[in-house]
Formats: sequence, C-alpha cells, structure tokens
Amino acid sequence: MKTIDELLAEGVGGKRVFVRADLNVPLDGTTITDDGRIRAVQPTIARLAEAGARVIVASHLGRPKGAPDPAFSLAPVAARLGELLGTDVAFATDTVGDSAKAVVADLADGQVAVIENLRFNAGETSKDDAERGAFADQLAELADLYVGDGFGAVHRKHASVVDLPARLPHAAGGLIATEVGVLKKLTDDVARPYAVVLGGAKVSDKLGVIDHLLEKADRILIGGGMVFTFLKAQGHETGSSLLQEDQIPAVQDYLKRAKARGVEFVLPVDVLVAPEFPDLKTKAPAHPTTVAADAIPAGQMGLDIGPETGRLYASKLADAATVFWNGPMGVFEHPDYAEGTKAVAQALVDSPGFSVVGGGDSAAAVRILGFDEKAFGHISTGGGASLEYLEGKTLPGLAALED
Repeated sequence: MKTIDELLAEGVGGKRVFVRADLNVPLDGTTITDDGRIRAVQPTIARLAEAGARVIVASHLGRPKGAPDPAFSLAPVAARLGELLGTDVAFATDTVGDSAKAVVADLADGQVAVIENLRFNAGETSKDDAERGAFADQLAELADLYVGDGFGAVHRKHASVVDLPARLPHAAGGLIATEVGVLKKLTDDVARPYAVVLGGAKVSDKLGVIDHLLEKADRILIGGGMVFTFLKAQGHETGSSLLQEDQIPAVQDYLKRAKARGVEFVLPVDVLVAPEFPDLKTKAPAHPTTVAADAIPAGQMGLDIGPETGRLYASKLADAATVFWNGPMGVFEHPDYAEGTKAVAQALVDSPGFSVVGGGDSAAAVRILGFDEKAFGHISTGGGASLEYLEGKTLPGLAALED
C-alpha cells in the first residue's frame, strides 16, 4: 500500500485530502475523558497541513442510529484537535450537506476542518452496497485524495473505510503503518517467550483470538469477567458472577488443546467479590472481600482478580520477550477494583520484553490509572481491529488501501 511519505513526495499542496481518522473518544457530556486517539492521528494531520494540503478529517463517534444525535457530535473533538495542532480547526455541522461543502470550499492551503459524525448518515454503516456507495460518492466530491489512518475502524466494512478509497487515489497514514508494523511483531517471527493477557467481560468476544493464539502463544493469562466461564468449565462455583454458560464447551476445548500443545493457561487463584456491582458514578466504597477463585460464595460476584493473582501474573510476565494485553482484569473504573488491572499494567512496564497494549478499555485504563504511555512498547488505538488481525482475518479497511 502507498505510504503517506510517498504521497507527500508526490505533492499535496493545494489538494483536498480526506483523512479517515478514528476519533471515537469517550465523552462525559461534552468533555473528552481520554484524548489518546486524537493525539495518535495528530502527526498525520499535521504533516499534511504543513505540506499545504487542505485537510478534511472525518470519523465516527459512538453508535448513533444513522441520524444526527447531539450526544455524539464531533464538535468537542474538533476543538481538542485544534488545541493539539495549535491552530483553528473548522467544523462542519453535517457530513455531506451544505455546511460540509461550505467549510471545505473555504479551506485555504494548510488549513484543517472536521466534518460531523459519519454515522449520522445511514449510508456509512449500511449493509447495502448501493446505499454505502451512494454515501461514498457524496464524500468523494469533497476531496481529491484519501488517507486512511483510522486503525480502530479498519475491521468495519463502512463507506468511509472501504468504499471511499476505491473512489479516490489513496494512501495509508502514519498511524496505520505503525499499528500494522507492531502487529506483525506479534504474528511473524515472534520473540519468545510470548505471553498474552486477555481480559474484558465476555469469552465470546475473544473466542477467535484465543483459538488463533493457541497456535502462537507460550502463555495465556485470563482475567476480567471472562474468568468465570473458565472457572465454571473447570467445575468451580462462580456465585452470581458474569457467566456465559453456552461458551463452557468451547472453553473446555481450549483448556484441553492448550495442555496438549504445551501452552500454559493461567487462571486467577483469588478474586475480589461483592454482593452487587459497584456504583461507577459516585465511586462509593464497595468493601469487597478476597476469596479463593475456586470458592466463590453463593450470592457474590467476582469483580477483579485478587492480590495473589496479581503477583502470579507479574511473575508469568517477568521473563516474557513479547507481551500482548487486551482487556482489563476487573471493573477498573472503580478504585476498589482497579488493583488487578494496575498489577498487569505495572508488570508490562517492568517487563524487559516488547509490550503491546491492545486498544479499547486496556488503553484507556493505562492512561486513567496514571501510567506513562512511553513505558509501554506500543498502545494500540484499535482493540477490535487488533484482535481480528491477530485472528488472521482480512481487515477490509486495510485491504481497501492496497494498490
């Protein structure tokens, strides 16, 4: 695929360059609580603007239902991007309507604009090729060139990700190049021992990647809500913890295959439990109890790995040459259940190997919990995209950027 370096060498001065970014940041009202994805794409936007391009930045945010919804406006994102770039960023209040056309027409060389949330138009996410194509045709009228740099969206067959680059000369942005380069280190000639830490709520979200990593990894450490399906699969009681009964046969098969292949499957030895889910708004003290992972009482739900498990997991990561982590160990948003996720993050910081934080909640957690991003080998901007890449799937947004 063509790189942004090649595109810049050809010259972009005076040209309208459509940058498909992933600016899907968490918001508390209109306040951005984690601007990591904006900062990640900023270098690509800055390079294009400095080269004299008229830069049109587009993204989705949240899951609006194909129509405008003020709760998902990109206006706060445009303001933050302007702060990071140190210049005014124009904002269009629609995607392909009068505002977008006027804002783009008013751009001078080196200026940047953000158009409104792409998912305010039903054509962006439509499963109908013609409807998506019609929206892509409208987007294409705004630009001369396309730069794909929204790694967090490349696993989606959406108009701005797949159909638009087919209509314009295109290149991959710097962020996508970096992300793909890092993921190749996790799939091709991996430095060993290779340890994988998987958390998050549901086993079903990780089935494909676990299946694939059984052929690649040396150790797989399990945390988060998915732990309890594994514990149940081993015959342990899990109280009122999150459980996916229908996934127990698949989990039992994974445990059997891991043993046959010599892959070490590591499960918690203790967990923090409480009678109910914590209040994440008030952060009121939850008063959890630490119990053995194989002795969760009835009426208690597991909400984090315990301190002994945190130490165990750190020991399993201490000699790893490569570590991939996706998914928190517990309800890290509440201080009483953040220690497990902190322990894993600290273990990655302390590990001498190459560490990758696989996007999504894990990336948010390391920032929210106060870790220095530079202490990790790489923090991905795309959790779902990273997982699908590691599953060996073809990502439509990457395929669309191939020449």
